[in-house]
Amino acid sequence: MLAFLVVLLILIVAITAVLLVFNTGKMIPYRDAAGNVLRGSLSEKSWVNINGVDMGMIIKAKDVTKPILLFVHGGPGMPEYWLNHSYPSHLDELFMVVWWDQRGAGLSYRSDISPETMTTAQIVDDTIAVSNYLRQRFRQDKIYLMAHSYGTYIGIQAAAKAPQLYHAYIGVAQVANLDHSEELAHDFMLDYYKNADDQKIVKQLEEAPYDSEAYQKIRDRLMHQAGIGTIHNMYSVISGIFLGVMKNREYMLLEKINIWRGKAFSKNTTLNEEFRRCDLGETLIRVDVPLYFFSGTYDYTVNHYLSEVYLDEIQAPKKHFYLFEDSAHSPIFEEPDAVTAILKCLIR
Repeated sequence: MLAFLVVLLILIVAITAVLLVFNTGKMIPYRDAAGNVLRGSLSEKSWVNINGVDMGMIIKAKDVTKPILLFVHGGPGMPEYWLNHSYPSHLDELFMVVWWDQRGAGLSYRSDISPETMTTAQIVDDTIAVSNYLRQRFRQDKIYLMAHSYGTYIGIQAAAKAPQLYHAYIGVAQVANLDHSEELAHDFMLDYYKNADDQKIVKQLEEAPYDSEAYQKIRDRLMHQAGIGTIHNMYSVISGIFLGVMKNREYMLLEKINIWRGKAFSKNTTLNEEFRRCDLGETLIRVDVPLYFFSGTYDYTVNHYLSEVYLDEIQAPKKHFYLFEDSAHSPIFEEPDAVTAILKCLIR
């Protein structure tokens, strides 16, 4: 019994130590070579009332005079600042980067948010309101808008609705026709696992059509195992995503829990239903800002062929499609040097 109590005590101390290390919630400042906080930098976690809801955002800038880049995350309801720690994007070399958590997600999750307000139209309006807040606070006439995955469904609509706010729109894994994309992903995985002679997974896919709930339950796991998920070499959702969130030191424990609460909440609102039905090629064919789409060769989470076809068809003052050969769904995190080299040429 004494030995058991000693082991239990050691375990409790160890868990407490881990929680203290990984759940401080304090922002890590930029420092110079001497260890001093970098002059003119900003590392901030804050909450701002946007359209009646207190929304959280993390702002990172090595130089606050750089252009603002508002990042519209994926999901619905899945913030991505934590991913920037595991796979540094280096976007802060060029921009003041604003990692905004959308209504009901992550730092913006509240148990009293009405599900009725969780609509595409509302999130688009929130994006515009956050853009105006940032323009006013940092006294910049226009900002850059970057969106990823589900966020591209929101971001490109915001750019179309308020083009006067943005220098350019950058769609990373730009959504076009989600239903067709899912069908192509299912076909790809069926061929992939047949070639791998994994009969168990082949049977699962054959019994779960791409538009079924059964497919949605196995989709993410099988995509990551096949190298076509979030990151080309991220083969596990648990180690790559769940532990990636939980190990981040700039979130408090409750904030980490709220990332998962917000994701579940968003999934059970009309947001998810509206997104799954989206066909932007039919509903949005003109945006009056320059458009730049970044896609990965291995991306079947959002099919890169469909993204390129959509960009060909849409009207914009300037547009270009960039394909990254070593990336899956997230080239800004997978090939950051190549991405920032392109962005340097695009920034005015």
